[in-house]
Amino acid sequence: MPSKKDIVLLATYNASMNEKLYVAAATLSQQALIADRGSFFGSILGILNHIVAGDTIWLRRFVAHPSSLSSLKVMEAIPAPTSLADRYSDDLQVLSEHRRRLDAIIEALATELSDSDLEAPLLYKNSRGEFRKSFGSLLLHLFNHQTHHRGQVRPCCRNRALILASLTLLSGYLATSRAVSDFCFGSVARRGHRWIFNLATRYSNHHQTGALCASFTSPSFH
Repeated sequence: MPSKKDIVLLATYNASMNEKLYVAAATLSQQALIADRGSFFGSILGILNHIVAGDTIWLRRFVAHPSSLSSLKVMEAIPAPTSLADRYSDDLQVLSEHRRRLDAIIEALATELSDSDLEAPLLYKNSRGEFRKSFGSLLLHLFNHQTHHRGQVRPCCRNRALILASLTLLSGYLATSRAVSDFCFGSVARRGHRWIFNLATRYSNHHQTGALCASFTSPSFH
């Protein structure tokens, strides 16, 4: 089970990598952004819209947490997507502003959480039924899902000679953050939280293929 510090680390990393990705995408033409890349969600904008839709679905589910977390109250005013393929906008700037808003909510949530909040079970429904899982594991899925799809966008940028800074947890974020690096390789190691190293290993795959989400592919995590 992740701790509050682990979730704060991942929330900060997540927002930082999203910002890098959108800055990189902004250097591409509109034609390049809407071109079909052969992925499940088609274009770069299709993938970025899907990440936003997925996050919105999960954050709205998180409102039902038994602690009634105040950082999630704002989600009640954000409409729920009708599907995972919902398109919030084909204007990258508009989508970027919405992305920043969601990331701010996720970071506020990470700050508000207690370790006991992470252990609490959350009951939710999707098209395949009703499920009950620990809140900590659902947050890990939220972050893992974003990483998987950022990995789909990265080669689209690289193939057009766009140099994009590394999106990996180890080389792309921890290497530039002494405090977070000390936390990850110090206190986490001392506590013996092996899962963070497994998570970091998955994040360190430069291609970040679909196998990245192998541990969260059951129907209940959709």
